[in-house]
Amino acid sequence: MNITDNERDAVYKTIFSRRDVRSEFKPDPIPQDVLERILTAAHHAPSVGFMQPWDFILVQSDGIKSVIKKGFEKAHAESAEMFDENKKQQYKRLKLEGITESPLGICVTCDRSRNGPVVLGRTIKPEMDLYSVVCAIQNLWLAARAENLGVGWVSIVHDSVFRDTLGIPDNIDIVAYLCVGYVSHFNEKPELEKIGWLPRQNLESVIHYDKWSSK
Repeated sequence: MNITDNERDAVYKTIFSRRDVRSEFKPDPIPQDVLERILTAAHHAPSVGFMQPWDFILVQSDGIKSVIKKGFEKAHAESAEMFDENKKQQYKRLKLEGITESPLGICVTCDRSRNGPVVLGRTIKPEMDLYSVVCAIQNLWLAARAENLGVGWVSIVHDSVFRDTLGIPDNIDIVAYLCVGYVSHFNEKPELEKIGWLPRQNLESVIHYDKWSSK
């Protein structure tokens, strides 16, 4: 199956316009057919040994979101103390989540025991199942962008908050909590790049030929 030029261009447009959304969420509900499409895209991600280790917990309850938001606030305060004084003040001013503003949260997990203890492709690198889940997240994120939905990955929450609040068993790894919803707009540049938190690396600086080379 060949990809046409227009189809190719649409894929690149989606990749380059994807953003980590935090403060632009609108309360509009996500239609069921749209939600099913982005979850189907996630479920068709590549996975080591075709083990498909992911699960998706859809969070719509305002009460549950409020508990997760409190967990974020606690972890956010802890994280601020890890930066030097200049970065700390900048960090505190950043809007780093849209937990209660977004109409939907999706907790993405990894069942590392799925399909037994020996899985093709994990025999030497057992962490490949976790990487497979990240591929599913990327598929979901790009599919959401193609649907004009914003996604924000919230990583500043202790796993115990998700485990206790969402009833996740101890043997299941928590990989991501995503805020999903329609947005007022998508920023031209990633927010952290725009405010100068860090610059974008030059592509040539991260490419090596045949062997690792010092730059």
